[in-house]
Amino acid sequence: MGSRLRIMTYNVHSCFGTDRKLDPGRIAEVIAECEADIVALQEVDVARARSGGIDQAQTIAEHLRMVSHFHPALHLEEERYGDALLTALPTRLVKAEGLPSRGEPRGALWVEVPVDKIRLQIFVTHLGLLGAERVRQTEALIGPGWLGAEMAEDSRIIFAGDLNAVSRSASYRLLVRRLKDAQVESGGRIKATFPSRLPLLRIDHIFVGDGISVRNAFVHDTPLARRASDHLPLCADLDIE
Repeated sequence: MGSRLRIMTYNVHSCFGTDRKLDPGRIAEVIAECEADIVALQEVDVARARSGGIDQAQTIAEHLRMVSHFHPALHLEEERYGDALLTALPTRLVKAEGLPSRGEPRGALWVEVPVDKIRLQIFVTHLGLLGAERVRQTEALIGPGWLGAEMAEDSRIIFAGDLNAVSRSASYRLLVRRLKDAQVESGGRIKATFPSRLPLLRIDHIFVGDGISVRNAFVHDTPLARRASDHLPLCADLDIE
């Protein structure tokens, strides 16, 4: 008998909604609706003037009574912008670094979460807008510094984020050689996440490695979620074997 948990990935658009309103509390409310155990966030602002100078990762985590790990892919003096992982479970930050980037700087987070007798290795990222750039970033992520690194035998891998890549893209195909797409594995109807008001593109993804099965995967599409960000959250219910 293994463990069950819900993972979520969500591009929060610096907490600016489709109504142009800045509201981290609304983002936290959407996350709370999803009842996720582990939350991967992209486009998070920390100490940026445009979003009121607050630490959005910490603010959202406090709303949810979780802890946060944040990596700034973009760092301009005191202003930072990047990816975060939130959870109420115990965590250990393994790595937070930049990825090869030609356009806007991109990065990734690697956080270990012990669950019962296994160690979840959770990778969070937000890939670039250019196809060739995404391939280089994906090659780095599946290489020896990230997914290809030596891990304990009791490790299980979860990879989540906004890949800016649909399923026919080269970067997506690189990942599915190594990992399983949670939406595909669930056997349900595959749904898009972007743009939130009329979802047409499936660019937010959750992948899992060996020893994890997907019970269910769903896009959280509610009136609140359509207003809170320009992406909808993607969730997956996992059985950790």
